[in-house]
Amino acid sequence: MPDRSNTIPSHLRFSWVRFLLAGPGAIAVTLALLAGMPLWLPAGAAGIDNLVFPLVLAPLIWAALFFHACLDRNLMRVAVIAGALLLVHGGLIAARLLPHPVAHEISR
Repeated sequence: MPDRSNTIPSHLRFSWVRFLLAGPGAIAVTLALLAGMPLWLPAGAAGIDNLVFPLVLAPLIWAALFFHACLDRNLMRVAVIAGALLLVHGGLIAARLLPHPVAHEISR
């Protein structure tokens, strides 16, 4: 009979993954969302709505990511959703920051 006294219980086996997704992962994804949202939100009448909405929504975004990581039983689903949000908004930020080739005017 195998000795099972040293096995880790199933509810504690992936607690470090849940900790990383709920803690630093939620903060990193929230910051990426805050930086990426002004790129796709409309400017609004005053021209500042695309800056104000991410700042106002920051605690709600963080709370949603945190509680999703804490309460969802499927950690793979949490990781996929957080990773997709991070990749999409990280791509938007990277596309905005990378230099674009400038078309040169042909002189006659």
